[in-house]
Amino acid sequence: MTAAGVWFLVIIILNTIVCVLFVIWGYFQQMYSDDSELKRTQMTMPGYYLQAFVMLICPVIGPLFFITAQVIYAYFFRNGADLADVIFGKDKVKAPRKAEEEIERNRVPLEEALAVSDRQSLRGLMLDVVRGDVQKSLASINLALNSEDSETSHYAATVMRDSLNDFRQTSQEKYNAFKEDYAEPEERACDLIEFMNEVLSQEVFPEMEQKGFVEKMDEACTFLYNDEEYRDKLSIQYIEWVGILLLKLRSYDRVQFWCEVAKELFPNELATYTLQLKLYFSMENREKFFNVMEELKKADVVIDRETLELIRIFS
Repeated sequence: MTAAGVWFLVIIILNTIVCVLFVIWGYFQQMYSDDSELKRTQMTMPGYYLQAFVMLICPVIGPLFFITAQVIYAYFFRNGADLADVIFGKDKVKAPRKAEEEIERNRVPLEEALAVSDRQSLRGLMLDVVRGDVQKSLASINLALNSEDSETSHYAATVMRDSLNDFRQTSQEKYNAFKEDYAEPEERACDLIEFMNEVLSQEVFPEMEQKGFVEKMDEACTFLYNDEEYRDKLSIQYIEWVGILLLKLRSYDRVQFWCEVAKELFPNELATYTLQLKLYFSMENREKFFNVMEELKKADVVIDRETLELIRIFS
């Protein structure tokens, strides 16, 4: 028998031994596992038999395939789901307004309606938007300002004027209350941050005016950080909000400051890493971008689908 034939025979024998050991290991896993939850998530014996059969008819390639699959699973998908914010209650939730099924069935997003020429439907949709929570739809209404239908653009201009003026007045009142010597300044700072972010995140103001509002929001966050008594009120969500708004204004120094704050206060939060990635990507700093990417891979952080896709693209 030639040397190649001997090696082929050795590989076949070793592969067969691996298959037998794999089935035996699966048998003992089933026999001696007392944890009912573990039993539920483990592979059944038919599954072990099927994998052993695949490894038997595909020497070397079969075992390597299953080993690689286990490594990828352990590296990317083994972290448990974060169910902290999931509510399992069965209490009936009452809608504030009954759904109008006949109307909603024939409605499309406002952005799509602006691209068609059905003026009657567009006007009806605009009125439906105005009847709802206008502040959450300002970005869409802002697009309607350029509509070819004069009546639609008039609706949009009226709503935008009133809504933005209300925001300017209310945000100034909240800012003054935060700056003046009132009780519970940390609560007023949090109220100001949450109120301003809802509108500022839609980017409906001119850049200079947007910058002025973001600076006030940045000031409120800085107040919470600088005072150790109130620092626990500064959440990672607040840091992410102000960081993203500053990033859109290209205030890279301030974004870098909030990245450092996030690393100091919330080292195990996903937003701490994603904010850094967005900053270094905007700055076109490849070295720091990939350094943060590697840190995120090694960190014990639950990664969402969007971030996981980003890792796959740049890995």
